[in-house]
Amino acid sequence: MCTHDTEADLDRAGLPVGRRGFTALAGAGALMAALPARAIEGRALVRRDVTITTADGTCDAYFVAPAEGKHPGVVVWPDIRGLRPAFRQMADRLAGEGYAVLTVNPFYRWQKSPVVDAANDWSNPEVREKLFGYLKQLTRPVVETDAKAHLAFLDAQKEVDSKRRIGTTGYCMGGAMTIYTAALNPNRVGAAASFHGGGVATHKPDSPHLLIDDTNAGYLFAIADNDDKETPNEKVLLAEALKPSPHWHEVEVYAGAMHGWCPPDGRAYNEAAAEKAWGRMLELFKAELA
Repeated sequence: MCTHDTEADLDRAGLPVGRRGFTALAGAGALMAALPARAIEGRALVRRDVTITTADGTCDAYFVAPAEGKHPGVVVWPDIRGLRPAFRQMADRLAGEGYAVLTVNPFYRWQKSPVVDAANDWSNPEVREKLFGYLKQLTRPVVETDAKAHLAFLDAQKEVDSKRRIGTTGYCMGGAMTIYTAALNPNRVGAAASFHGGGVATHKPDSPHLLIDDTNAGYLFAIADNDDKETPNEKVLLAEALKPSPHWHEVEVYAGAMHGWCPPDGRAYNEAAAEKAWGRMLELFKAELA
């Protein structure tokens, strides 16, 4: 989970504040340069900024899909820094693989995206405190309210093949949200991938992993090395929950990869580990969203 301790881990690892931050990767060209070449090649895409009406308001989001045909939908829950250029580029890449991708602003109740920018950088303690405050309010019922609207939005898009199941991915705080989404509609959600997800498996009675048995999805849990050192039993709880599942599933600690290693604009970005996790996600989707 992204906390002040996470930032301290990055400090101890010698990763400077601002490395690959917003100011370094603000432009689309810079983002494209930051991703591997294969990430920016592929088919023609349609892109649009969208708004989604939920029971609590209007959520701003980014939708991208191949320009031709119908494709499986995917809901992306960003990390605590929210919907921003890096996640738009990641969505474009996934769409290039043949998916209709909806990346949402989980903080829309309080602030439109981007919640971090050149004037409100994550390195600012006041910005972090504000976002941690938003996060505390994103309880399971709140996330389910949003997930219901996001799934319905995807099924209403002409680019989405409603006969194929929907996937969901989550980063950092989004990890638990993928499980909530899968549990909300087991008949519709067929795959969930969590990358350096926070609080996905604990000994609390409301731990998200306890919902896995109520879902009908395949799962990928890609765990950060330093998160595993802090909560070493999480991988054990996840493996136990997934053991009876007939679906594709994988739980792995990514040795040497620190919390936040996947988004290309983060201090912890690790290209080799990010590419491995991306490939495993595609394997999950190939197996469960056919």
